[in-house]
Amino acid sequence: MTALTAALIWLTAVNFIGLLPSRDHHWRAAYLMIVIAVPVLIWLYIQSGIWWSLAFILAAASVLRWPLVYAWRWVRGYLKHSDLP
Repeated sequence: MTALTAALIWLTAVNFIGLLPSRDHHWRAAYLMIVIAVPVLIWLYIQSGIWWSLAFILAAASVLRWPLVYAWRWVRGYLKHSDLP
């Protein structure tokens, strides 16, 4: 299996999981899929290069947008309340 195939399988699985009903609004599945995506991303970068890796990051960000929104809000709040000049 190539890295590109693994990335496409990951994207298909994430989209399918997003269609299933969930009591916790898919947060447990999102954490699991993020953990799985990191090695797939590294493998894709090593095997296919930066452009396919960036395409995978954009596709993953479009599917996992709410974890990114909450992470951005956390970083912004952290920087707002820190003692940076």
